[in-house]
Amino acid sequence: MANYADKAPGVYVEEVASGGAPIAGVGTSTGGFIGLLPADRVMPQNPASGEDYADAGAGDAVELTSYAEFERAFGKADDFDLAIAVKGFFQNGGSRCFVYGIDPASVATTDDAGNTDDYGDIGAGLEAATAVFEDIDAIAIVAAPLPAAAVDAHATVINDKLLTHCENCADRFAILAAPMNPESVSADAINQTRTSEYGAIYFPFIDVSGSGDYRNPVGHIAGAYARTDGSRGVHKAPANVVLSGAYGVSTRIGRIKQGPLNEACINVVRMFGQSVTLWGARTTAGSDSAFKYITTRRVYNFLRESIEEGLGWAVFEPNDSNLWSAIKSTVHAFLTRQWKAGALIGDTADAAFFVKCDAETTPADVRDLGMVVTEIGVAIVRPAEFVVFRLSQKTAS
Repeated sequence: MANYADKAPGVYVEEVASGGAPIAGVGTSTGGFIGLLPADRVMPQNPASGEDYADAGAGDAVELTSYAEFERAFGKADDFDLAIAVKGFFQNGGSRCFVYGIDPASVATTDDAGNTDDYGDIGAGLEAATAVFEDIDAIAIVAAPLPAAAVDAHATVINDKLLTHCENCADRFAILAAPMNPESVSADAINQTRTSEYGAIYFPFIDVSGSGDYRNPVGHIAGAYARTDGSRGVHKAPANVVLSGAYGVSTRIGRIKQGPLNEACINVVRMFGQSVTLWGARTTAGSDSAFKYITTRRVYNFLRESIEEGLGWAVFEPNDSNLWSAIKSTVHAFLTRQWKAGALIGDTADAAFFVKCDAETTPADVRDLGMVVTEIGVAIVRPAEFVVFRLSQKTAS
């Protein structure tokens, strides 16, 4: 307490540190795109044309906030898959992304018989890219808008690399593409990925020109995720959403054919009239998983990272009841805001979540290890995937 012995009588105001700070929600819509660059774009500069795409060669992760910035970085050509995907991302509501370009020559292979596979070593290219993405904390959505030929031949490898990256980071989600030309329109032929709660797979490819130019849809879908996050929140499923810059699909799927695909956790891009619409909200975790829905995993990611970053002030604070109370009140206030925003379900805040941080969660032996433990439980809202009306006939009498 300050010494007032030498001051005049009166009212004095002291500024006192609160010991905590409100938790701000982290971003959920920053994209991370990995794609192949045309052969003439893999150098950091193009001295022949003088176009301004310095420092945007293969091996760099370039931060962008508009498609115009992409053109300045990689040159003005939108006829390759990476460019189309980034353009679709911004068209559909995305506002920030990181782009990693792979030199196509680095992933081509030739076997002993002289047979060339332009994408034979795509797994190594994706590993190099995701290693760079690991150090970019802002990324929340990861996708690889690769050509149809690459996805058709190597979907299993591509999807596994992206899922592994998201699982290791535990703070991002993978948008995956199924082959454009599967052997049949069946779950086994389309779903070329393993079980994981950190990704969602989509089928089929989309027409980006109106003239049958079918391309990988993951960039457009990532933009739809970002748009939904911004307008409704990360708890709103990115489904029943119309894609901008898409004019058709490579394979039309109706309700009957979608049934077994949905059960196999394949999200279908469907045509409703002239609108290309996302019509599915499942992860690849499986129908029986607690993380069956995209929103469940992404809300968990959002809550986890927000709390982790928002409680950094607590490190090295005295581990006593004052700290426990401050942690509990800070987390409680944050989760109350999420409940009011509609991310958590319950008629009251107490029904939607709980926060416990006290001598029971942090007994003496735990304190001796330098730890403070907080237990948090949340009830995350789930999408109304099946809207059912029960009709019955009634006689006049």
